[in-house]
Formats: sequence, structure tokens, C-alpha cells
Amino acid sequence: MPTLAEYLTSHPFELVLSSGFFGFFAHTGVVLALEEAGLRPQLLGGSSAGALVAGLWGAGLPATDLRSELLSLSRASFWDVDPLWGLPFYLREGKLRQLAELLGVGRLADESSGPGLLRGQAFDYLVRGMLERVGVEEFIDCPTKIRVAAFDLGTLRTEVLEDGDLALAIRASCCFPGMFQPVRIGDRRYLDGGIADRPGISTATPGARLLFHHLPAHSPWRKVVRLQNDVPAWPELHLLHEPSLPKLSPFRLTPGPQALQLAYEMTKRRLSEPVSR
Repeated sequence: MPTLAEYLTSHPFELVLSSGFFGFFAHTGVVLALEEAGLRPQLLGGSSAGALVAGLWGAGLPATDLRSELLSLSRASFWDVDPLWGLPFYLREGKLRQLAELLGVGRLADESSGPGLLRGQAFDYLVRGMLERVGVEEFIDCPTKIRVAAFDLGTLRTEVLEDGDLALAIRASCCFPGMFQPVRIGDRRYLDGGIADRPGISTATPGARLLFHHLPAHSPWRKVVRLQNDVPAWPELHLLHEPSLPKLSPFRLTPGPQALQLAYEMTKRRLSEPVSR
């Protein structure tokens, strides 16, 4: 019986990376192990943290470079606090608009996309900087097909983004509610793809052979509302999962290297195991 690595070498597959608060360290461990094994999916998809790693690795950024970037990350790298929390957004129309003009915040109302602690511009700068290193601006520029999931605030449904500005789509998929202000793409506003599609499974091609990295749920909300915490049903899914990953947050980034290493070692072990469904 072939190992999973041997099987994936001879069979086209897609890689989907799940949502998970600051789970991009673990996802990077996964793609680092795949890169070392010479395994490249024909499509990369994901939600939130999964979208970040799928988008950057799919754009051609080596996993080793991604690891270096993340291990040098600090909260200050993306912590661009808006003292108004994006609330001028609600002063855009009608009599409230008149109030905005009276208060001298009409321009802020026009520029705001909705409530959130962080503007998201610093995060946007980080992502664009990494994409610039591989000469990528849009999805079409990427050597590997990429899809990311985001939550459309107009329809209240998941939308799969796969064309246009890649950095903006990644930012939309990572737009954790309350932490980041919604992201505008055209006339739509988006929040985190993990809201309605935690696994990121909407980004996979129906019937595709799937390698899926499932992050454990650490947030209190996910522990109460268990919807989407399980591995999704799929015709052929090869699971990557490390249940002992440490909990991470903007105020607790120091376990990031440990999460990356645990996911890397888990993936190496899994690739050496016999194929099973």
C-alpha cells in the first residue's frame, strides 16, 4: 500500500486550509512539509487564516519565506487601532449625514466600511509586501489556482473569491468581526470567511481529491456553538489534524513557533503513513 506522499504524487489533489484564530502558524507548518516533499496541489483554498496561507503560498511565496515572515510577526505589525471604531459608517445617509457634517466627520463617514477596532490597513500592507516579492497582484498572476471564502454582509452568505485583487480578497477572508473593520470589494462589504464556512470547504472543486488541514476550535464561541467544528463530509478527504496546537491570539503570539513545528511534524508523519480514506 502506498504512503500518502506517494499517493498524492501520482494523483492530482487540492489543499484546503480551515479557519482558526491565528491558525496561520500551523498552516505554514503544513505547507512547509508539503514543499519539502515536493508536493504541490492543483488548487489551494481556505477561510480566514487558511486563506492567508493558501493565498501567499499559491502566489509562489516559498514556505520557508512565509515561515520567516510569520516568526518575525508582532502585534504592532498589524495593530492599527481606529479610535472611532469605524462607527462614522452609520452617519453616511439622511439626517445622520447632516449630523456627520455638523460634527466635521463627513469624510470619515465616506471612508468607513463599518465597525471594528482595527482599520486593517497595516494588515493589507503586510500581505501586499509579501505578494510584491513574487510579483503578484491579482489571482490570475498566481502559478497555482487559489480560492478564498469570505462572508458577504449584503447577502449574509459565504462567497468564494477567485479573481481580482488577491491581497484584498485575503484581507476580506481574514476580517475577524469586531477586530477588523469590514473590507470593501466593489460595492460589497465582507467579513471573515470562517463565519459561515469554518472549514473553507466552499473553495474546493466538487468531487476533487482533497487534502484538508483541520484546525482545532479554541474560541469560547465555537465551543458553545459547535456548528462547523467537525471535519466536513467529502467523497475523498485525507485529513491533517494536530489536536495539541496551542491557543494563539493578538496578545499571545509567542506559541506561534511551537504551533508551526507541531503542524510540520504531524504532516511529515501523515505523509509517511499508508493511504486511508
